[in-house]
Parts: sequence; structure tokens; C-alpha cells
Amino acid sequence: MRVYDLLGREVAVLDSGMKDTGYHEVYWNGRDANGISAASGVYLYRLKTGGYAETKRMMIVR
Repeated sequence: MRVYDLLGREVAVLDSGMKDTGYHEVYWNGRDANGISAASGVYLYRLKTGGYAETKRMMIVR
């Protein structure tokens, strides 16, 4: 799962490993790959698996 800003720049990689089948939760602490707090605004997160990909929006309000 990866997080992008609205310009398409990758902000954070939350999880990139293989998981067993089932329910999983991923939390983002609102920081980028360098540990800097992300600004308030709209971000996109993308989940990709074998033959499935989904992109959704989320907001950070500080």
C-alpha cells in the first residue's frame, strides 16, 4: 500500500510485503518517508494485489 499526493508523488510506503489471505489493517502516522509530517489536504492511497488494484482518497486535517 502506497500513499501519493495529488500531483502523483509518492509520499509513503505503508506495506510492501506479502500477506496471508484474510483481514489486515494498516495505519499511517501522517509522516512521509523522511519522517516529516504531511500537510493537511487530500491524499490518494493505492492497494495492489495479484490481479487487483484500487485507489481511494483520504484527507488529513490538522
